[in-house]
Parts: sequence; structure tokens; C-alpha cells
Amino acid sequence: MIETKGLTGAQAFLRVLGEMGVERIFASPGSEWSPVWEALAEPAANDLPVYMSTRHEETAVGMASGYAKATGKLPAVMIHTTVGALHATMAMRGALHEQVPMVVFAGESVGFGEDEGPDVGGQWAGHLADMGGPAKLVENTVKWSFGVNTKSILPPTIQRACRLAMAGPRGPVFVSLPMEHLFDTMTRNVASGLGAAPRATADPNGIEQLADMLAGAEDPVIVAEDAGRSQKAVDCLVEIAELLGCPVVETRSTGSINMPRTHPLHSGYDPKEVVAESDMIFLVAVIAPWHPASVTPSPGAKVAMLDENPHRVELPFYGFQSDLCLAGEIETSLERLLAELQERITKGDATRSARSAELKAKNDARRQKWRENAQALADQKPMDTRWVAHEISQALPADAMVVEETITHRLAIHQYLDNLKPGSFFAGCIGGLGTGLSTALGVKVANPTRPVICLIGDGSFNYDPVLAVYGAAQEHNLPFLTIMFNNQGYLSQKSGVPRYYPDGWAVKTNNFSGLHIAPCPEYSTIVTAFGGYGERVEEPGEVRKAVERGLDALKNGQSALIDVRLKPVEEIIHRSDQ
Repeated sequence: MIETKGLTGAQAFLRVLGEMGVERIFASPGSEWSPVWEALAEPAANDLPVYMSTRHEETAVGMASGYAKATGKLPAVMIHTTVGALHATMAMRGALHEQVPMVVFAGESVGFGEDEGPDVGGQWAGHLADMGGPAKLVENTVKWSFGVNTKSILPPTIQRACRLAMAGPRGPVFVSLPMEHLFDTMTRNVASGLGAAPRATADPNGIEQLADMLAGAEDPVIVAEDAGRSQKAVDCLVEIAELLGCPVVETRSTGSINMPRTHPLHSGYDPKEVVAESDMIFLVAVIAPWHPASVTPSPGAKVAMLDENPHRVELPFYGFQSDLCLAGEIETSLERLLAELQERITKGDATRSARSAELKAKNDARRQKWRENAQALADQKPMDTRWVAHEISQALPADAMVVEETITHRLAIHQYLDNLKPGSFFAGCIGGLGTGLSTALGVKVANPTRPVICLIGDGSFNYDPVLAVYGAAQEHNLPFLTIMFNNQGYLSQKSGVPRYYPDGWAVKTNNFSGLHIAPCPEYSTIVTAFGGYGERVEEPGEVRKAVERGLDALKNGQSALIDVRLKPVEEIIHRSDQ
């Protein structure tokens, strides 16, 4: 039993969150949260979740996302009512598509000052309220959304929201809490034993069928995107690949390290190429492995899927072939699959060993070619993305944690930051921009003693709530390093036009609308307003040294921003690897 009877709604809110395993609340201030702030000021508040103010709703949700990815724990978020909820929707949508658990709360008013009790203020009727309330506004960007409509269900609704966020498939849930109920006295306790249940392993018969398909295939291929959210899942995937003697290819959009990138069987980031001759394709936690979806790159191949949410009900279209579709928690499902394969395959089988040796030679040669390509650009000025990514990889310490929000530079980052360990790489966006810095700050909350680096494009940087992030980093003593890939524009704006209109006017006249971010600001000065270290880098030979200076600033408790000036977008000829 969780004792909430006799507590105020605000006190019950904090107590239930604590009982449900929430250790951190990431918050953006809203005037409706006064009862909670009062409850946090009580002497007994030491046993409650830690409250962290973040100055912007998108920052709060982005931090919660980074924290959840880095720890596997459930965070809570407190934001302002409808207007704050709208700020947060892009970040919540990202968490929904990435299956990142969090419970997000917004305030609202249901009495508008007409009820007895504290006056909530005239701003509610005049400016803050919308039809349906905040829960209605955000319902398409979260897994579940509900507005509490009576005080008696406030504590159990908070409990249920926590359970739903952690239940498979995991994701963000949203609850709006009327300010009037936060003042009210609760009349009931909450039943115990309603914590998050273990997520289900995929159907055992289905796993046996999958093991038969993989063991019987001549050329199986594993495609992974977000399977690597736990070390155990990575270990299982590695053992499965080694047992099968098959390649593992990550997608360009991978949000975690699914397999050590220097492993002999790691086969790059182009699934379409790697699966072209395969007779069995195993998709592990993958959203979109190739395009167009309806054309499987290897005609006649069988395709199997494993994911917590393989049907992707949040997407309007999903046309990928699936001869076997398994829904289940990744780690335990891969453990079961490995056990089944060990019963079917003799370790050290000559045919599979020979295939592994061939893959090792091919993959080693590919990685070596990438390095040579980058090193050949060492004297090129303005700088090329590949050289910068190579130099960053040489400067990062072994315990570095990296968040990426670059879009057009992403492939180079994957290719050259190959020494990152599983659990140390996180995507900072999915479709939308504006959460990379906040995600990095959330990862830093989870790992305060490790260096956290955010790799970000200048276009992405302009979407992030920069001042709120650096302010929160300074306030909470959470220094992190930002490295900007600055091509002074939006490469994606340029790359599409020649593809569709190769002989068009834009190409002929080099007149691309919406291309430039100009005049280019002195980005490196922004972080200095928050006690940080900033530096602009234009010389190829200075990149590694500048990154090292940024890392030294972290050791001194300063956030840092290294603005690396790349070849401007107007000088870039579109390449397929950009």
C-alpha cells in the first residue's frame, strides 16, 4: 500500500513517483506547480525524486530522453500547461518513435477560480486554457494521454502512467494534473504491487522457428538499429553472429552501438548493399532498413523481424516484407535465440569459419579505406567532414559518451568513431531537430563523472534551446562538450534539388533557396556567457588539439563549444555518403 490518504495532491504526486522508481524529475517552470514546489521544500523531501529545473520544455523532455537511454530508468517530466506541452511535442514524438520511456506531466485548471479553495488566477480563463486541455493537444505524440478529472484518481493515475511508460513497447506517456487537485486532500491510499511488470520475451515457438531459419540459411545477414541498448543484448548479438558466421550491418540511423564497430563481422552501415545476396535477413529493432520499403534488396530472401513494437502502429505506412514477425523484449529474446542456435549449430563449423574469415578481410579493408580517405584530406581547407570525424575519433578518451545530432554528417561519424563502446553512443534526433544538446545533458546527468560530447550540425544547433541547455548545465554543474560541424547552411536543402532537377535552374545558377545560415555567427562565444570555453577552428591541423582543449575544459568544470568550420555548403558537390 502506498499511503496517500490525507496528503495533498502535490505530496501524493511526489510520493507515488518515488514509489514507482522515479529518481529524477526534469522540469520547465509553470505557475501551476506551486503546490509541488511547496512539497519539495518540506524537510521530508530528501526521500523524494530529485527535481531539476531546465528552463525550457523541449530541454526537459530531451534531458529525460538522454537520461532514460543512458540508465534504463524511468524519468518524470514537469512542464507548463497547453503552451508548454506544445513546446514539448517534438521531443515527445521523438521519444515515441524511439520507444524511450518517460512520464510527462502538465498542469491545467478545471475550475477557473469558481471553486472553493486557493484561487488559481485569471490567466487560466483568459490565456492558458484550450479545448480538451493539454492531454488532447499532445495525444498523437505520446503512447497514452489522459487528463485527471477528479482528485480521487490522481494518485493511481500517476501510478498507472509509470507502469504504461515502462511496459512494452516502452514510450512516453502524458498526464495533465489540475492545479485544484494538487491543492486538494487525497481521500484514498494506492494499492501496492502495481509496479512495472517485466517486458515479455518473444513467443518461444516463434524463436524456435527463427533459429531454424537462421541455422538453415546459406547466407544470413543481421541488420540492427536499436538492439544495443543493453550490454547483454550486444553480447548476445555478437555471439549469434559469430555462431552463424554472418555479417551484422547497422543502419545509417542507428541510435546505439549494436555491435563493437571494429568487430570482424561488423559490416558497415549500408543494409541494402550487404543483404543483396542474402537468403535470410534478420531485422533486430529496425524501423526502416532500406528504401523503398516494398522492394526487398535480395529477391527471394526470407525476412524475420524482432522488436518490442514490430508492427509500428504509430507509422502511417510500413511496407517491409516480414515472413516472421516477433514482438518481444530484445535482450531476453536474443538470449533465448542464442540458446536455440547453440543446439542447432556446432561452434567452429568449417563453412561458417571460412565465411567469417572472408568477412573479416572485407570489413578490415573497408575500415582501412575509410581511414585512408580521411587522412588524404589532412591538408584540405576548408575542411571535409571525414577529416574532422577522423580527428575527433583520435582525441576522444576511452570513456567518452557521444550524442549525435548532425543528419548529413552522421555517416562519417559512424565510420570514424569506431572505438566507442556499447552504451556510449546515442542519437539525439529522429526526424526533427532540437533535442541533441538536451539529450547530451541528460546523458551527463546519468554519468556525471564521464566526458559527454555532443556532435551537432550548425543547422541543428539553431533549432536547439541553446541558452536553456547551457544555463541548466551551469546551474547543475553538468559540463559537456559540444563539437559543431559548421558548413554554414543546410546541406539537405541543396542535396535534394540536383537529384530531382539535375539540369534545372538551381543547378545552373547555383541559386539554392533556404541554403545558407549567414552571416555565420561566432557560435563559440555563446557558451562563454555561461562560464564555458569556446573556440573556432579553421585549420585542419588544429582540430584534434581543439577537441583536447575542450576536454580539458570539462575537467575544470566548464562546458565547451568547439566550432569547426567545414567547407561551406555552396562549395559542396552532393555526394551519396553525405
